[in-house]
Amino acid sequence: MTTEALDANPDVVSETVTVEVDDERVGIRYFVAGEESEKPPVVLLHGIGLDAADVSWKHALPAFAADRRVFALDFPGHGESDTLPSYTHQNYLETLDRFLTALDIERASLVGISMGGGVALGAALEDPERIERLVLVDSYGLGRDAPWRPGGSMLLNVPGFDGLLGTSLSNPVAVATGLGGIAVSPSAGFVADVQRAVGPMAARALGEWQRDEFRATGLKTCYLDRLGEVEQPTLLVHGREDPIFPVHWSERATQRIPDARFIAFEECGHWPPREYPEKFERVVGRFL
Repeated sequence: MTTEALDANPDVVSETVTVEVDDERVGIRYFVAGEESEKPPVVLLHGIGLDAADVSWKHALPAFAADRRVFALDFPGHGESDTLPSYTHQNYLETLDRFLTALDIERASLVGISMGGGVALGAALEDPERIERLVLVDSYGLGRDAPWRPGGSMLLNVPGFDGLLGTSLSNPVAVATGLGGIAVSPSAGFVADVQRAVGPMAARALGEWQRDEFRATGLKTCYLDRLGEVEQPTLLVHGREDPIFPVHWSERATQRIPDARFIAFEECGHWPPREYPEKFERVVGRFL
């Protein structure tokens, strides 16, 4: 179950809404907190695989909800949302679009981490009038390639790899080891939250998404040449020690987005909102 951490907070409510993605009806689980206000709501978007709404946003959601409405959804294949026949960047973009429409959210600020950052950026470019502000955290979509991509592409095509990945994400020790490789000194609570959230369903989503994105010539989704089109005030946050997406991606993007600022978290890996929750909430909360 992924609802324990946020459901323990009486100010946070968990709901489900049904949307249509890729011609399939999909139940989307989401958390919501905060009262309606004049400020646009905030929608929090988690990453792929070792993540869910109440992993990345366990602390941030209630913190940001002090003066506005805040939503955090489980993408299909994660948390308590339904599955999809296939998992692609485009399907996740469509999920966000359908989610906002179903909840009558006409304009919102987006905060996305990792894969969720790529979705947030894509949404801001596709429908700029709908997005107020943009926060990209160790974000995907800001570079054409990474050193691990060739090896990752080869592994994804090894027979039986998906089954091995599913077994790994069902093993608490393997999950803790994997998390320790992408975050700097993750706390016991952080590890436990990830262990509770992930499993074979998330493994399938991760494997299929990676297989679609990791191409022989580089990463499929890259908005680098379109960053000059971003109209929203944008904050880029990046862990200095992130081994997945290099910090220079965000530094370079800050120079290309017309209204952007950049903050590096020192001694931090791929997960600033969980590695340094108080600092993250203060920095992002001020920007929002």
